[in-house]
Order: sequence, then C-alpha cells, then structure tokens
Amino acid sequence: MTHIHQSIQNYLDRIGFKGSLDGSANTLADLQEQHLYTVPYENLDILARKPLSLDPQDLYQKIVVSRRGGYCFELNALFGWLLRELGYKVTDLVARFWRDEQQLPPKRRHHVLIVEVEGIDYLCDVGVGGIVPCRPIPLNEGVVQQQGNHAFRLEVDANFGWLLCEQKNNGWNRIYSFTEEPQLPKDYLFASFWCENADDSIFNKYPIVAMRTPEGRRTVSDREFRIFTSAGVRTFTPKTNDEFKSALSTYFGIEH
Repeated sequence: MTHIHQSIQNYLDRIGFKGSLDGSANTLADLQEQHLYTVPYENLDILARKPLSLDPQDLYQKIVVSRRGGYCFELNALFGWLLRELGYKVTDLVARFWRDEQQLPPKRRHHVLIVEVEGIDYLCDVGVGGIVPCRPIPLNEGVVQQQGNHAFRLEVDANFGWLLCEQKNNGWNRIYSFTEEPQLPKDYLFASFWCENADDSIFNKYPIVAMRTPEGRRTVSDREFRIFTSAGVRTFTPKTNDEFKSALSTYFGIEH
C-alpha cells in the first residue's frame, strides 16, 4: 500500500504501529498487539454519566484524537473500522462473557471480531480489560495457542457456539462464547445502553482501567492501581482526585 489517508496514518501513529501494511496475518497480529499496548480499556465516561456514542467518527475523535480508551463496544468497533480501511474482511459478532460468572451469564454483552486473511478466519479482540490473547487466534477447535505465559484454546458448544478458554489451575476456564451470526452496528446499541445504565452492570460502579504492556499489564480497580511486571506487582491508591488523574496520565496516557 503506497498511500493511506491521513486519518488512518493518525490511527497507526496513535497505536505506535510502524510495520508494513501488506494485508498479511502477521500484520494483523502486530496491529492487534500494538493496540492493546497503547489504547487503554476504560469506563471513565460511563462513570461521568456521559452517554457513549458508537459512531465511528465519534470513536475516532475520542480514541485517536483525544487519546482516550473505551470498552469493548467502542474499542472493537473502531479497530474493526481500521482493519476494513486497510483491506481486511471483518465480521462483527456478539459474545456472552463467562469469566468471573458463577452461573450462566444472562446476556451477551461483548463485541468481538472475526477477520478473514489468507483464507483463515481469526478471532480478534482489543476490547477486554482482563487477560485475553494479545494476538489473533485462528478458529480451530481444540488447538492450544500459547502466548507468553498464557495458553488459550477454542472449544465448540452445541448451545453457545465457539468458546474462548484459558488454561488456569490445570484446567480450562471459559472466557466468552460467541456464534457466527453477523451483527450490524445498531445491534450493539441495546447491550451498550444496558452496560452504561443497568443497576446490575459493573461498568457504572467504579473505575475500571486496564492496558497490556510488554512486561505485563497495568490495571485500576476501584481507584487501586496495580502495575504488573516480571518482577511482581506494585499497588498504590491515590489519596486525592488530582493524584488519581496524574496517575491515569502517567500509567495510561489518559488526560481526564
């Protein structure tokens, strides 16, 4: 690709991508990984009671121009737009989140992407605050995908479709499930509205911020910062709002 629109270049600059745009599976993987390293998962607008827009232009302004983050309905929507602009074939799907649920999850509240490249369908996801694959994984049932210290695999369930699972405590735990029914942009409005406003939604209760790093990850949960590296984890809780905002800027690049 010899020429790309300035808006695309700005997006690539936002995520620090400097590689070749050859439309390959390797480039797709590098784009996803860079996105996870640079764009935080965060719910700060929800806490501020600022209604979210899923319009790509508004998402571009928030994430690329204002250098903010978002949650799955924002992050994967905009990443899917980028991939389409770069020539990838992208299908938007909706998933049911299982991690940390003690019973059957009551709703499908997660946006995921399937990207076809070089004749293979890959699961791509830049919209989870917890640990998920940093690089796309092919839709192959039962094949273990080792990424760093984490192992993942896809299973198939007769009722719930594909299940993304993680190896944990010598077993395989479900992260989320999805079927292959394509979704339209308007299909996410109801789920996102629920996440923003429902009494039993976790997204409107306390700050949730997370970002992967080459050394580990950084998170905020209920104002406690946790910095994970190969040396262990460091935690601290800012005492004032100004200190909280300063830490958001230092560790996540968020000016809020």
